[in-house]
Amino acid sequence: MSYQVLLYYCYTPLENPEQFRDEHHRLCLELDLRGRIIVAAEGLNGTVSGTVESCAAYMAAVKADPRFDALEFKVDEVAAHTFQKLHVRVKPEIVHSSLRHVRPHEKTGQHLSPEEFKALKDRDDVVVVDVRSDYEYNLGRFKNAVTLDIENFRDFPERVERLKEFKDKKILTYCTGGVKCEKASAFLLEQGFENVYQLHGGIIKYGIEAGGEDFDGQCYVFDNRVAVDVNRVNPTVISRCQHCQAPSNRLINCANPHCNAHLPLCEACGEKLQGACSDACAVHPDKRVYDGTGAYPKLSNHYNPAQGLASYKA
Repeated sequence: MSYQVLLYYCYTPLENPEQFRDEHHRLCLELDLRGRIIVAAEGLNGTVSGTVESCAAYMAAVKADPRFDALEFKVDEVAAHTFQKLHVRVKPEIVHSSLRHVRPHEKTGQHLSPEEFKALKDRDDVVVVDVRSDYEYNLGRFKNAVTLDIENFRDFPERVERLKEFKDKKILTYCTGGVKCEKASAFLLEQGFENVYQLHGGIIKYGIEAGGEDFDGQCYVFDNRVAVDVNRVNPTVISRCQHCQAPSNRLINCANPHCNAHLPLCEACGEKLQGACSDACAVHPDKRVYDGTGAYPKLSNHYNPAQGLASYKA
């Protein structure tokens, strides 16, 4: 059986997010989709996995709603579900930020197709800006991209001061799928930057349509795959093992649950430290059993796919 992963978002006003969430949860249940979906008054953001047939039915259902005319799905082929559970939640924003006043559906940076981004990114009058978190860009990023040393996207506004030296240049923002760039580029326009652009569809779409050229390393994704290859033209590895500093794009969570750091650890050091990020974490009394993956998903033996759906009837 063939499966797909769908990555998508759309900034569009939703008058009753709670009602929409219930209806959307029911749709996903009917199609046996799994993943994480965020619903807010400002729109929809999600990553789900399912069979090819279920994903096709889901995309058709979402696109049938005129509120999502502008929504585009990034589709990737996978061998099985990349999520264990389904979560459809209502939140204040579809991506956590400190920019709740920003309305990307009204004003945002100019969208660039992957080919347009590729043609512009190396020009002298352009600066490419990564708006993702540090653990993401440390795993992979565009050559010569400016990174902002942020742990969470909500820190972005505090780092904009670092971009003031580039005010006379074209600012090209990018992120995984595009959702963060919508608010980041809108905020830059609000702060007086005039030539602000964003990579439409993000790194994932760039990999699909432009071969991922000049994206070094891997792209962090928010499902069980953890990271995916993007560059089919001139790939390289830029991340290094936390312990021995050898090139490695193998991401793990530290086996010490009180640390749980998400970082690269090569297979040799993984075995040596039994999944811990350091000698200290390796001898911690609460250290989890290392199975070679460095992943510790929550047990789902009692998972009820209808959980959280108040109006659901078996």
